[in-house]
Order: sequence, then C-alpha cells, then structure tokens
Amino acid sequence: MRLFRWIPTLLMGLGLMACGEASGPSVKTATVPAAAASAPLPQTAIGLVMKTLTNPFFVEMEKGARRAEKELGITLTVKTAAQETSIEQQIQLVEDLISARVNAIVIAPGDSQRLVPALKKAADAGIRIINIDNRLDAKTVAQAGLAPVPFISVDNDAGAFKAGQFLAREITKPTQAAILEGIRSADNARQRAQGALRGLQENKVIKVVASETANWKIDEAYTVTKQIFARNPEVKLLFASNDVMAIGAIKYLAEARRRDVKVAGYDALSEAITEIKAGRMAATVDQQAAEQGYQGVALALRLTRGEAVPAVTTIETQLITAANAP
Repeated sequence: MRLFRWIPTLLMGLGLMACGEASGPSVKTATVPAAAASAPLPQTAIGLVMKTLTNPFFVEMEKGARRAEKELGITLTVKTAAQETSIEQQIQLVEDLISARVNAIVIAPGDSQRLVPALKKAADAGIRIINIDNRLDAKTVAQAGLAPVPFISVDNDAGAFKAGQFLAREITKPTQAAILEGIRSADNARQRAQGALRGLQENKVIKVVASETANWKIDEAYTVTKQIFARNPEVKLLFASNDVMAIGAIKYLAEARRRDVKVAGYDALSEAITEIKAGRMAATVDQQAAEQGYQGVALALRLTRGEAVPAVTTIETQLITAANAP
C-alpha cells in the first residue's frame, strides 16, 4: 500500500499527535494582523518547546513559528523532544532556555502537570510563558504559585465531537464503536476522547465497547487496535485521537482485511488526507497547527513588551471528509 512507505521510518523513532476550552478570541484565518501590530524588536529571543518533530503536526507548527520569526523580527530557538512521551527531556529543554536567558518561552507540553515546576522556574527568572496545543493543568499551575498562563489552541472536545458525530451519521442498527486515546495525563487527549464519545453516543444505536490509550503512537495504535478487535470483532466505528494513531489502526485493519470499519482521526496530516481520498479513512479534524505556532510566537512577543494578551485564544477547527478534502 503506497501510504505506508513512510511508516517503517516512523516506527523506528516515533512518539506521535497531536490541543482546550472555547472561550476567548477565535482565530479563523492564517493571518491575524492584531497579533503583530507593534513594530518588531529584533533583540527579542523566544524559545519554542515542542513535543517532537517526528509527527508532521509539529513540523507544521514550527513552520508557523518560523513565519512569525521572519515577519516579527525576533530570534526563535526551537527545541523538541525525541518523542511525545519524553517528558523529562522537555523539562530539560525548558531548563536550557532558562540558561540561555530567552525573553519568552512558547511551549506545547507533553504533559499537563509535570512541566509546571520548570515553567515556574522560568517565570521566576523573568521569562514570559505562552502555552499552546495542550493546556497546562490549572490546579497544578495555581499550586505551584505560577500565574495563569495564556493559552492558544483549538476546542479539542468540539473538534472530536464533530468527528464522532460524523462517524455516527446514518447508522441505523445496533453498532459497536471504539476510541484510541492519546496520553491520558494530557488535557487535549482527555478532551478529544470525551468529545468523540459524546458525538458517537448521540446516536442511541451505537455502543462504545472500548476506549484504550495508544499514547499518540503509530506502532502502539497498530497493537492496541489488534487487541481491541480480538476482544470486540463486531466494532465497525473507530475514532483515533490523532491521525498517526488512525493510520496505525488502518494498517492493522488492512492486514486483517477489515474493510467494513469507518475510521476518523485528528490533525489533518497529509497522509490522512491521502487515506480519506483513497476511501480508507472517513474523516479527520484540521486544527491549523501552523497558525498555533504563529500565534504563540506573536503573543509571546506582545508579552515581552508588557502588552495584555487574551487568557485563551481559540483556533477554529474544520472537519475534513471526502466531500471537502483539499
């Protein structure tokens, strides 16, 4: 299968994904002049800490951040962990940026609690913090004595709800469904699982018989999907909380010759779009990764200038299906 020529490379070093509440301003387009209204300060140094670059979602996020670097005249340092589960490495990357005395840190944390102490240390050093993609846990932030951190992301619950609702559409007889979750300690993973569950359960003939974590990873998704179908061979609907896991699931389903299962993912990766066009995947959710990166850097710059920024900035999501796939 042509799509899976890229899978062996990912399987060797993959920790893959893919971000919150719907309050605050909403960003719909790729350019938001208000975020870049002031004159640039070339001396401003901003660090971007992401989970990994083995996931195409974060490659797009970096592209957006690099566009902001060019347009706003700042110096951007990008730091990434090996895998999305490499939380200790992310903590060390924050420590490195503190030592480098950057003016601001934009972070897509792999864990909603464990990064907080390092970020408190950064704030104590006078470094401004912007949180993107996966929201820091508010209770943990408060307990650490860290001021509320401005957050940029999508409404993950609402985006996943769209996908679950789409899978459930036109189902008229009793049908089993399953969910592949991301890292359970990550807020965006919880939001997506909850949203997909709500969307699926809107249709009363659908029963969700399994909801298991595959930690955002393609290889784990393949294995977990195999286990789910061994226990629940009648599953006909599957929501994966990111496209990487969706593709791992599709690989298993193809090998098992299960062409009767509708799969939806999240992130709108190019590989997922290819699968949708080929009819092997039903839907995915576009959460504008590049825009999240751009806005994160733009708002960080505003913070360094002493400007007020929104507590929450929501990037719009779009459901991608065969009817509107680019």
